[in-house]
Amino acid sequence: MLKISMKIYELTYIVSPESTSEEIEAKTKEIESAITSREGTILKQLNPVAKTLSYPIAKRAYGFLGVLEFNIDSEKLLEVKDILAKDKKIVRHMLIIKQAAEFKKERRTRTKVEPVSEIEKKVETKIVEEVPSEEPSEIKEKSTSKIKEIKEKVELKDIEHELDEILGE
Repeated sequence: MLKISMKIYELTYIVSPESTSEEIEAKTKEIESAITSREGTILKQLNPVAKTLSYPIAKRAYGFLGVLEFNIDSEKLLEVKDILAKDKKIVRHMLIIKQAAEFKKERRTRTKVEPVSEIEKKVETKIVEEVPSEEPSEIKEKSTSKIKEIKEKVELKDIEHELDEILGE
């Protein structure tokens, strides 16, 4: 014989506003006993509290909202649903399967960084265009020193950009 694991359910119900506080407490106890008599266990309970409804339900502007969280076999849950549906004091009810929310970490994305060789090519072409009157050996020496300076600057800019992204500025 297979044993089916019990799921966690959440029942939210609205009791008629014409009910007295004693009738509301009795209704809550009645729902609890209906669940426990069918081998269910109550995990969490919020006693009914007067709430203004966002829209009228059965020509009523407010009602007493209660919440129960419980375990029960799915076969016996149908009996509890029938009891709730037949009860005239309960204006509206909603039964859901409660599941834990799975939180996923936000994936970090990498920013595309140009390879250093591409930066060197761009820098060399700019330097050559700026200083055409000098000899090639002098141009090469100046370009290497400029490349080193620009590499440092580019790296600092990248670091500052990354910091701004991280800090959200």
